[in-house]
Amino acid sequence: MSQELKNEKWSEELFNSVRKEVLGQWKTGAGVNFEEAVEYQKSIPKEKRFSNKLDIADESGVTLIQPRAGVALPDEHIELLRYLENEGGADLLPTTIDSYTRLNRYEEADIGIEESHREGRSMLNGFPAVNYGVEVCRKVTKSVKSPVQVRHGTPDARLLTEISIAGGFTSYEGGGISYNIPYSKNTSIERTILDWQYTDRLIGMYEEAGVTINREPFGPLTGTLVPACISNSVAVIEALLAAAQGVKNVTVGYGQCGNIIQDVAAIKSLKKMTNQYLAEFGFNDVKVTTVFHQWMGGFPQDEAKAFGVISWGAAAATLAGATKVIVKTPHEAMGIPTKEANAAGLRATKQVVSMLKDQSLLSLSDVNEECRIIEAEMEAILRGTLELGKGDIAVGSVRAFEAGVLDIPFAPSRYTLGKVMPVRDNQGAVRMLNHGNLPFSKEIIDFHNAKLDERAKTEKRDVNFQMVVDDIYAIGKGYLVGRPRL
Repeated sequence: MSQELKNEKWSEELFNSVRKEVLGQWKTGAGVNFEEAVEYQKSIPKEKRFSNKLDIADESGVTLIQPRAGVALPDEHIELLRYLENEGGADLLPTTIDSYTRLNRYEEADIGIEESHREGRSMLNGFPAVNYGVEVCRKVTKSVKSPVQVRHGTPDARLLTEISIAGGFTSYEGGGISYNIPYSKNTSIERTILDWQYTDRLIGMYEEAGVTINREPFGPLTGTLVPACISNSVAVIEALLAAAQGVKNVTVGYGQCGNIIQDVAAIKSLKKMTNQYLAEFGFNDVKVTTVFHQWMGGFPQDEAKAFGVISWGAAAATLAGATKVIVKTPHEAMGIPTKEANAAGLRATKQVVSMLKDQSLLSLSDVNEECRIIEAEMEAILRGTLELGKGDIAVGSVRAFEAGVLDIPFAPSRYTLGKVMPVRDNQGAVRMLNHGNLPFSKEIIDFHNAKLDERAKTEKRDVNFQMVVDDIYAIGKGYLVGRPRL
């Protein structure tokens, strides 16, 4: 059947016609049986369900901690997850998927598995879940006490979704924009939205069968000075796309930018605007939680300094009231971390989260003022997107990227204009050096310009692109704002 892009729930006929192709992409697809998988998911205890643990944390105002982690061989992967759970104190666990699987290159993932056995160590940068299939995934998810999520970066994640959910994972990350624009050069947004509609429809089918699977759009996008209004708008769009296919439990995310007031405001605005837009389109029964990603940019190589960055992210997440925080490691600047370093990052985060759990910055007047700016910017982007799609957010998203109404800085994709250029202001908040074609009011544009003029005056230099370069490298050098230094 031909697929026309629109933000409507897929028919059973359309889904099943596409499903034959999806399950035929690799030999392990034959091991997926939806009815049996539903019964297996129902057998998973409540305390191991991602959505259940997030909902309890959200209601009690607790910030949960979750690492990133994944290696090639199942027994070693299980050992790693158990270590992070027991020694690191992780509340939620990941299974990070390898790069070959993310690109649907399963033959090469097979070679990586063979090399890993031969070398006695992981020769892949993640866990090749598709190659292993349902039963091995179940072995992994059974082996730990905590809920486990699949984290990846896959533009076409349809087969991975089928195997992951049948394999007992209870949360699934990604989306048609957030796992395209930051990860792929030549994949069209229309194509990935369609492919992710399949993923969301599958999860909607589990929901209709009585099984709630948590869905998490990828918040940080390119992870480099991404303005809150852009990442928040993408999160709202992907929540709407997921809800249209029947998803009922969504965790929207944001990547730390560095100014504590702006970071707290970003999470507050994100949750508010996601709920607002879901309600506007009639999705009143979707549970929304939030995730805060610790700093995604360059890290200091010195471990002590790296722990400072990690702790600062932990504080921002907790003071913002995020439902969970994704934790970095003190080896961030040096490549894939050891399990010991990963656990150390978790323990440092847990210490800060525990100390700050009764504190909040959400009611500060400065936070509320920053919320006003972020929400006005989001409203301009989201209304512009809906207008281009004549009310359809899926169609509108494709057209918005073409027009620059949606634009993501520092992305490899040729489907985003790349005209937006972010830079820090005098207090380290992310502003716009160039807002590109984002449909902002004169008031918003003047606000950004005034903020940057204030920094330029302090630094006795003109507002220019060198500030952007300086800001990108600043944290690795021990600062937030990339000022000229003697």
